[in-house]
Amino acid sequence: MTRKDLSIEYRGEDQTVAVVRLTRPAKRNALNDGLVEAIRKAFENMPQSVRAAVIDGEGEHFCAGLDLSELSERDAGEGMRHSRAWHVALERVQYGPVPVVAALHGAVVGGGLELASACHIRVADDSTFFALPEGSRGIFVGGGGSVRIPRLIGVARMTDMMLTGRVYDATEGHAAGLSHYLVGEGEALDKALELAGTAAEVAPMTTYAVLQALPRISEVGPHEGYLLESLMAAVASSSEDAQARMRAFLEGRAARVAAPEGQS
Repeated sequence: MTRKDLSIEYRGEDQTVAVVRLTRPAKRNALNDGLVEAIRKAFENMPQSVRAAVIDGEGEHFCAGLDLSELSERDAGEGMRHSRAWHVALERVQYGPVPVVAALHGAVVGGGLELASACHIRVADDSTFFALPEGSRGIFVGGGGSVRIPRLIGVARMTDMMLTGRVYDATEGHAAGLSHYLVGEGEALDKALELAGTAAEVAPMTTYAVLQALPRISEVGPHEGYLLESLMAAVASSSEDAQARMRAFLEGRAARVAAPEGQS
């Protein structure tokens, strides 16, 4: 599927990986209302054959944030409704049906970082830089960044970024927790596709538990968390898929976990 500002293509033999690409390179893939709505619809209407997704940006940048040309004429009420529309769209990414890997390069700025933070796995290449310039623009994050980003890097680091305009390069951002993987320039999409392909092979009920239960378990008290964990573990292990995988492992037909290459 292709729209003016967004394209979707399907990869893999059975089209199990969707590549959702922002296609506003002349605007550094800045997010306008139409593009945010298109992201929401893309994840609401994901085909059942899809088991994982990659979000990518066309051109030199992943996403330079909010298209500020749409912000200038809004009053407070309109601004709140606009922010809530972003919340709905990015909730569809974070709590949608499939794991989402972000392929980051160039600018991951403002709303672009908010979008990236809604993804489950983030791969950054060496050209990536991260910033939250809302402070210098006289605005505040509005796409869920105040909730998600501190969980990645802490309130103190986010405060520094917003008050001082600090920009993290790819290496600094990786060390701070803004990305899970750091690769050479131009390699983010290939690595993201590799990871999405691996995630697509995970048992469906386990994927559901990781995407839907794990974030919620982390937010409740320990005793409630233990109970939810037990319930989810029982449900996941009782599926036919899980039982078949366990039999394969016990019968020596499934690979054992091995140390990474180069580690003795």
